[in-house]
Amino acid sequence: MPLRMRAYTALAHERYRLPIYPVLVNILPPPSSLTIVSSYEQEFLGLRAIQDYRVINLWEVDAEIVFGQPLPSLLPFVPILRGGAEASVVQRALQILRADAQLDQLESLLAFFASFVLDTPLVQQIMRWDMAVLRESPWYQEILTEGLQQGLQQGLQQGLQQGVKRQLIRVLQQRFGEIPREVEVRLEGESVEKLESLMDSAIAVNSLEEFITALSA
Repeated sequence: MPLRMRAYTALAHERYRLPIYPVLVNILPPPSSLTIVSSYEQEFLGLRAIQDYRVINLWEVDAEIVFGQPLPSLLPFVPILRGGAEASVVQRALQILRADAQLDQLESLLAFFASFVLDTPLVQQIMRWDMAVLRESPWYQEILTEGLQQGLQQGLQQGLQQGVKRQLIRVLQQRFGEIPREVEVRLEGESVEKLESLMDSAIAVNSLEEFITALSA
C-alpha cells in the first residue's frame, strides 16, 4: 500500500501541480504483531526514496465528531469509531441516514460495520427500531396498500380453489366411496377452471378409473 501511495502522490502532483497531502486510513485495528508505520523508504544503488504520509486510525476517532460536523459520509463507520460500539449510537446514526433520501443506500454499510462490534441479533433489532417512522412515509403506505390488495386477491383465489376441490372430492366420495390419497394430492395444484371441468367429469363418468383417466388428460 505505501508503495502504491507514493506512485499516486507523484502522479497527482504531476497532473495538478499542487501540494499533495497523502493520508492512509486504517478502518479496523491490525493484528498485534503488525506495526503501523507512517512512512515508506526504499534504497537502490545508493539512492533513497522516502514517502511520509498521515495515518488515521478510525478506531481512534471519536464518534461524536461525525455527528457534530456533520460528516454524513462517515456515518456508516460510526460503529467502529471510538465510543461508537453502543446500540444507542448506532441507532442514532441510522436515524440520520434514514432521514436523508440520498443517504439511505449507506444503511446496509452501517449494518455491516456494526456486525464487527455488536451481536448479529442486536444489529438486526436496531435495523428495525425505526419501522414506526418508516411506516409513516407515503411510499411505504403505497407499497403496503398494493401488497394488501394482492394478498386479498390471492386469498380469495386460494379460498375459491379449496372450496371447489372439497366439493369435487365430496361428489367423488358419494359416487365411488373412499378416494385414494394420491387423487387428492393431484387435485391440490389444479386451477379453479380445471376443477370445475373435473366436476363435470365426476358426474358423467361411470367409475373412479374413468375419472382418473380424465384427470390425467
